[in-house]
Amino acid sequence: MIILAIIIGAILMAFLEGIPIFGPLIAGFVAGIIAGGLIRGLLVGFLSGTIGAILSAIFLTSAGGFLGSILGGLPGSALGGIIGAVIGGSIILGALYLGILGLVGGLFGGLIRPIR
Repeated sequence: MIILAIIIGAILMAFLEGIPIFGPLIAGFVAGIIAGGLIRGLLVGFLSGTIGAILSAIFLTSAGGFLGSILGGLPGSALGGIIGAVIGGSIILGALYLGILGLVGGLFGGLIRPIR
């Protein structure tokens, strides 16, 4: 059940992270409900937030490289590199932000009786 909760939480996190504060909380909450239990909810919420942040950062970094290849030449390469570096540097902050909000959501979700 924990692996399923992490997978569902990470997928929800990738889709809902654009909604400030409430998106990661909801994703962590749902993952915590699936996992059941306080400790499991904390763990699943944090891991789904962290994994969701890493997945979205990988996608956005690839999008920056793709944009640079479309523009071509030195300006395109420089722009793609800058976008990739900025997004890549924010992976740690994004994982921390989403991980903590997912942890809080997982805490509250873990307090609810698990879905069986």
